[in-house]
Amino acid sequence: MKICFLSMEIFAWGKHGGYGRATRIIGRELARRGLEISAVVPRRGGQRHREVLDGITVLGFPPARPWEAAALLRQCNADIYHSEEPSFTTVVAQHAMPRRKHVVTLRDTRTRGDWLTELRYPSLNRLQVWANKLYEDNALVQRAVRRADRVYCAADFLRAKAARKYRLHSVPELLPTPVPVPPAVTKADRPTICYLARWDRRKRPELFLDLASRFPSARFIAFGSSRDPDYEQVLRARYAGLPNLEMPGYVDQFASDAVERALSESWILVNTAVREGLPNAFLEAAAHGCAILSSEDPDGFASRFGVRVDNDNFAAGLAHLLDAGRWRPAGALARQYVTSTFGLDSAIDRHVGIYEDLMRESRGARGDH
Repeated sequence: MKICFLSMEIFAWGKHGGYGRATRIIGRELARRGLEISAVVPRRGGQRHREVLDGITVLGFPPARPWEAAALLRQCNADIYHSEEPSFTTVVAQHAMPRRKHVVTLRDTRTRGDWLTELRYPSLNRLQVWANKLYEDNALVQRAVRRADRVYCAADFLRAKAARKYRLHSVPELLPTPVPVPPAVTKADRPTICYLARWDRRKRPELFLDLASRFPSARFIAFGSSRDPDYEQVLRARYAGLPNLEMPGYVDQFASDAVERALSESWILVNTAVREGLPNAFLEAAAHGCAILSSEDPDGFASRFGVRVDNDNFAAGLAHLLDAGRWRPAGALARQYVTSTFGLDSAIDRHVGIYEDLMRESRGARGDH
């Protein structure tokens, strides 16, 4: 069985977002099970036309010429084309390979209000936001979602939202993002608070960094880097003098276990973003038994497994979780939930089951016996 993934990135060559991490993990695990896996993505700095990454054949097209993806999609000759969040590449795939099966996983369905938030908090500038919207959320892309053979959502709270936005005939089912769950975790003796996200304006990392000065007895670890190096440099200079704050920068989780070790020690994951889908960081932290402190509450991760923050009062939420060890049972519940719903093997089983079902449909359509 041949599966081709379509994504805006694949967590390599300078692009390290949630879509790319999920695509790479899913592709890697399917390749380990013997499926033939490819991915077609916009080519990034240092990326060659053809690469092999964790058993995935990665083909890159020039970002400014997305129509050139058509030849690569035909070259893959996949049985199933799976978009990890729809984009113009989804449209190209349906036109280039109309007789093959097409699947879409909706990871961060954005309404007009969500795009306005992106414009208020651009990673680089507003032109970049408009370019993203043009590529990822135009009328052709929305039509391609409706035309797909299967449509799924990566989070429960997106399901009704996606059905409305794309005018789907039915509410999409949940397709969990696979998450490795360690067999055991060992928490640090000292209160340890972690941040795992890009240092972009929408993520508001300064709210996390501020907490380090207010809780001097706790250890704070702020992973991540910014797409805007000047913005990041200002933050690093502002908070460099805090002895209880570590700022390791970007860490490649496919090449280093530093993030996993930090999450294993951490008591609480803090997310300060003004808007979110269901971040991979929530799933990874929960898998390591961390409580969640966040103003955004996708699928109830903060309200069920920690504290949902009101009015950006992260200090009050953090104090509440630290008091009397409230973080510990919250983290245990989070770990239990993620293990049962997003655990690596069961989530990959779900993907394989979907693909096998689609292949049976294909054989039936051809009249094979």
